Amino acid sequence: MTGKQVIDGTIAMVGFQQITDLSSSESLTVPTGATMALIQAEDQNVRWRPDGSSTAPTASVGIVLEAGKDIFYTSDLSALRFIEEATSAKLNVAFYDA
Repeated sequence: MTGKQVIDGTIAMVGFQQITDLSSSESLTVPTGATMALIQAEDQNVRWRPDGSSTAPTASVGIVLEAGKDIFYTSDLSALRFIEEATSAKLNVAFYDA
């Protein structure tokens, strides 16, 4: 089998978080039962790292999440760390459980 894998089923939203101060490295407040998240940058680009529990991102180091774009993340949510590239970035996060 090649390409994308499709799994039948449903996911339930279990929480939402908006982070409005990303001037220093921030982690998510992951609700109980959350196994995945839709993460969107707003107003400014955001840098993130999935190994943030050991190494935090900086304004110039990490994976770029462009303003207005989003990612759907399904690994260890508690290890994610985020920081703004420029002042006034926000992060919107919807948490889900499959």
